[in-house]
Amino acid sequence: MDPAALYARYEAAFEGRDAPFAFVDLDAMWSNGAEMLARAGGKPIRVASKSVRCRALLEAIARRDARFRGLMTFTLEESLWLYEPDMLLAYPTADRGHRVRGRVRPGAGPVSAFHQGRLPVIIDALVQRGEFLTSYTPYQAEISQGTLQAIFEFQTMICELTGMEIANASMYDGSTGAAEAILMAMRVTGRHESVIARTVHPEYREVIHTYLHHRDMPMTFAGYRDESGEIKLDELEQFVTDRTACVLIQSPNFFGSIEDVAAVAEIAHRKGALLVVSIAEALSLGIVKPPVEADIVSMEAQSFGVPLGFGGPYDGVLAAKEKYVRQMPGRLVGETKDKNGNRGYVLTLSTREQHIRREKATSNICTNQALVALMSTIYMNVYGREGLKDLAKQNLAKAHYAAGEFGKRAKVLFPRGKRFNEFVVQSKDDPHAINDRLLEKRIVGGLSLKKFYPELGNASLWCCTEMNTREQIDAAIQAVQA
Repeated sequence: MDPAALYARYEAAFEGRDAPFAFVDLDAMWSNGAEMLARAGGKPIRVASKSVRCRALLEAIARRDARFRGLMTFTLEESLWLYEPDMLLAYPTADRGHRVRGRVRPGAGPVSAFHQGRLPVIIDALVQRGEFLTSYTPYQAEISQGTLQAIFEFQTMICELTGMEIANASMYDGSTGAAEAILMAMRVTGRHESVIARTVHPEYREVIHTYLHHRDMPMTFAGYRDESGEIKLDELEQFVTDRTACVLIQSPNFFGSIEDVAAVAEIAHRKGALLVVSIAEALSLGIVKPPVEADIVSMEAQSFGVPLGFGGPYDGVLAAKEKYVRQMPGRLVGETKDKNGNRGYVLTLSTREQHIRREKATSNICTNQALVALMSTIYMNVYGREGLKDLAKQNLAKAHYAAGEFGKRAKVLFPRGKRFNEFVVQSKDDPHAINDRLLEKRIVGGLSLKKFYPELGNASLWCCTEMNTREQIDAAIQAVQA
């Protein structure tokens, strides 16, 4: 969108209010709040924001500087979610677009006061502290209380998110977490077969195959419905037997469709098997009902404050019902009291064999991703319950818009499926050719599915997050049409 038109759009949002507004760089406000207060003249500072990140930072400024308290009011404009900038500050000044330390860019486009995709800066500031960054492992609880408390808080938040009763200190990533969940189900049930949906992430299935194929643990794969992309319940009914330890599904699945977890759980439990639900996009839990019907939940929490890094390190999650705690792999941190009655934290319910007699251990993981899990813990604290919900709504709104626009020019598969932020588009051109055109516009296109699902032809998987602008979405649609 043209910067002038964009400016007019936001100005309309403030129509009838007594204060014009200006584009303001948040760093300038953080470093020189006194100048911002001088510009405001002691009058209320209004914030129109489509980003909870911006709001959280401004609230932190208000907490740090008492002069700001009571001066800020917030409004969340859902109709503006598809546009830049992330936020606008409104304060009384006759000079629209007045400079604050030379950092305001009212005429530059795209205009953004907070860089899209930038993680909360507080994450780096905290995880790079020596107490966290250089520590090895919390074997000695008496000198590891900070690390142990951070892990305990992580476990608590994961339980609240997933609807489970216990969670471990983290796994290597979502794929190894899914494999460990299957092995855990086999230990619990004493059975050695599993049924896995074909809509589970293909690379997760490859990791699971690596874990199981030399251990005489057969796997059966259930197909998906053409109209919704969900697992075929009739096939699942046939495949689950009295030898099945667990059923593994992913929700939202690899096609972006949200599975009927309750229906799958009913089939699995009727045959005495456990239900394992894998979640590849943790942010979906901001708006999608948690899989409370599951027995074990495995999740990849990379989207919670962890930067992309060519495959890792990431942040796997494993949570379950409390009755299975003795078979939980990895580490568990528990809260206790010392001899003086003071609260403390310890590694608990972990057998000695987990560390020194590996052939008798419950799994091949005796550690956790403590530093990466700390990133996710800080992220969840920064956003909070309402913040995660807002981010999830942005993902949902943008994916809904994109799927609707793609549907006018190409075929969107699985139209009857319920989605979060991913969908599958079938095009006339090869997805790689489309992506080449998009790269010229510095846009990363959809993932070609030919390697994993050749039966879908020229299909590609697309995703929209809070980082995508409407202009990027429209450019991608034009590339597909071309």
